[in-house]
Amino acid sequence: MIAGLSRRLSTAHQACDGWLLIATLSLLLLGWVMVTSASTEIATSLTGNPYYFSLRHGAFVVISVLLATPLIKVPLAWWRDNGGKLLIVGILLLVVVLFIGSEVNGSRRWIPLGLVNVQASELAKLFLIVYLAGYLERFLPGVRRHWWEFVKPLVILVPVGILLILEPDYGALVVMTGCVMGMLLLAGAPLMRFILLMIAVVLLGAYVAVAEPYRLERITSFANPWADMYDSGYQLTQALIAYGRGHWFGLGLGNSVQKLFYLPEAHTDFVFAVIAEELGLVGAVAVIGLFALLVYRALAIGRRAELARLPFGAYLSYGIALVFGAQAFINIAVSTGMLPTKGLTLPLLSYGGSSLVVSCVMVALLIRVDLDTRKRGRASAAR
Repeated sequence: MIAGLSRRLSTAHQACDGWLLIATLSLLLLGWVMVTSASTEIATSLTGNPYYFSLRHGAFVVISVLLATPLIKVPLAWWRDNGGKLLIVGILLLVVVLFIGSEVNGSRRWIPLGLVNVQASELAKLFLIVYLAGYLERFLPGVRRHWWEFVKPLVILVPVGILLILEPDYGALVVMTGCVMGMLLLAGAPLMRFILLMIAVVLLGAYVAVAEPYRLERITSFANPWADMYDSGYQLTQALIAYGRGHWFGLGLGNSVQKLFYLPEAHTDFVFAVIAEELGLVGAVAVIGLFALLVYRALAIGRRAELARLPFGAYLSYGIALVFGAQAFINIAVSTGMLPTKGLTLPLLSYGGSSLVVSCVMVALLIRVDLDTRKRGRASAAR
């Protein structure tokens, strides 16, 4: 069904990227199935309805697609011209969440709006990409030649980073910082600047890591989770047990043992561990392959836009590719014990309305860039 839909949408001179649609729709549908499987027990315990989280996630999927689809028609010029205003809105949301945000597990990341909660960092992430893409279009020669033009986006990142630390939301900060640095690198900024900045970032990160006892505890438990498997290392050890149970082909859909109150956040941050347990190594690799395809197509769209002399669309696509790639890598690396625990969702897959909406909007922007690039190519061919 998904392949057929993609083929219909990709006819007529390849109207848009069919592989991008296949990867996106596959991740959305697989995410709904796995959230349903991973959440039935906890939903029954909390609400009495085993499909409570499944129904909400399904509603989020539908709402995300319905909100993102009309945005395909919004010209890229609108996003470029309003990038500064959108960034200000994103920063204001990060300020507002500190005062009226709902506190969950010691963090204030969500603005309550009745039936739903809005995660401020997700919107700020999107608006930062839009602004930086416009900035690179306007000041690209200066970014490549002068330190000040290169540093300006990093200066803007400072207040955003401070607000994220106050929530705290270190996962979003890492993704945003990596995205900004990656976009500057892809814009052609000198490599030596990144080496100097990386040294500074590593030193600052080391200080931040040891400044608070709970952060140091996370690092030590990550290095050897089995040393304290019933306290600081509990979540990671339970995730690793899930991977061990999965073997090659998994226990079968719905047969996870770790989701039975052993693995915390099984339907949100650690849904990939449930995928590995139920679908095995084959299923886990397939999911990684879908993310790799999504990132590759986003980079390809950006490259085609750059060759077609659409710099805003190119850098916007690069930024979106970096966000999808970084967030998926960090989430999977955390659940497999490669990185310390971070509260970061798996794009298009984990339970959560804000993440789903913003991820679908990003895909809509990729489609818009692709459409404009193909239109530019047909116009050039006609001449």
